[in-house]
Amino acid sequence: MRNEFKARLAMDQEAVEARLKTLFLDDGCGTLNESMRYSLLAGGKRIRPVLTLAFSRLFGGENEPALTAGISIEMVHTYSLIHDDLPCMDNDDLRRGKPTSHMVFGEAGAVLAGDALLTEAFSNLCRVNLPPERLIRLVEVLSECSGAEGMVGGQILDLDAELVPPDKDGVEKIQNLKTGALIRAACQMGVICADGDREAMHAAAQFAEHLGRAFQIRDDLLDAEGSEEKIGKKTGMDGNKTTFLSLFGAQWCRDEILRRTQSACFSIRSYSGSDYLCELAETLAVRDH
Repeated sequence: MRNEFKARLAMDQEAVEARLKTLFLDDGCGTLNESMRYSLLAGGKRIRPVLTLAFSRLFGGENEPALTAGISIEMVHTYSLIHDDLPCMDNDDLRRGKPTSHMVFGEAGAVLAGDALLTEAFSNLCRVNLPPERLIRLVEVLSECSGAEGMVGGQILDLDAELVPPDKDGVEKIQNLKTGALIRAACQMGVICADGDREAMHAAAQFAEHLGRAFQIRDDLLDAEGSEEKIGKKTGMDGNKTTFLSLFGAQWCRDEILRRTQSACFSIRSYSGSDYLCELAETLAVRDH
């Protein structure tokens, strides 16, 4: 089963990469398209569009609508990384082993590249070949999970936490919004592409909540213990932040990653074909970058 999982994952990632390479080829807007492609094609695991593809397949959907929807999520994710790296945010000069967008195109260029990617994400979403009512649901989920009630809301709470350190509940809320919300969007948008029912949407939300928590805690561990060469960016950047690692220590974090991964798998085990998603969760739980 492991070899089958690796082959399927590689196929999904390759499909995402191939589609991304077709985007923003026109150079009619100066360096804007170049800066968008620079960050969009900088690599990465493409976990969010992979999740959209996987949940669509799990509930009998076709690949093409899910791929287009997943690309929109990847655009939103990429814009968030560009803005997250800015001097006014985390002030990172390295991302995935390459200079960050503002180091190459300047701060204004990076801001505009992020703005354009966010806007293009919704333009791209309108091209999903699905009935209008499902398109509206896709837009609704992505809007909610990427905006003030989702990722952006989590980012502002994260910035506020630098001034007033949060307690456990506060850290949980930050992670649920900043990291977990877009993962939930990816999972639930896959269900929508397949026209899944309310029960399927709930299962996707449960899976995403547990996976998102495990994913972020693993990120916190990698920031403290990982290799800068493998991660592709500076480590130790979270030293002044309140995280589950700073609150409870490394062993608690490892145990929690295991608990959350098991819970993610349990939430979808009743569906035939869920093995792929469970293996993906287990792989992410032990990743080294």
